[in-house]
Amino acid sequence: MKRLVLAMALSIAPVLSWAEGLTHKVAIHVDQNDPQVMNMALNNVANVISYYESVGDTVEVEVVAYGPGLNMFVEGKSPVEDRISTMSLELDNLSFAACGNTHRAMTAKAGKDVPLMSEATVVPSGVVRLIELQENGYAYVRP
Repeated sequence: MKRLVLAMALSIAPVLSWAEGLTHKVAIHVDQNDPQVMNMALNNVANVISYYESVGDTVEVEVVAYGPGLNMFVEGKSPVEDRISTMSLELDNLSFAACGNTHRAMTAKAGKDVPLMSEATVVPSGVVRLIELQENGYAYVRP
């Protein structure tokens, strides 16, 4: 009898863990210095997180910016700086990646350091980061 109960419990265990919800992963790509595109990317973040929470799932979101889009993370210059700061405080499952190649080019062009927002983590290359995320199962979104 104990073996039958154990076998039944083990057979429904996958169903019970599935019922807990799935974890989704999304990479959002910003490469334009356009406040509308930046806001659309952040709207995508909010909408994706809200949707998956409403169905009992979780989601990890990473916003990756390079080229002209890196202005999204430039301290004191970003048109969405306040929004990024607020979202970072409210959402543990959201991260921001800033392209190191673009940052070095911006710094060289400016002749001085270009400070990035503390919420952004500098990665060696934005393109490479997007490749890595996709290789690790992240869906790719470009607003």
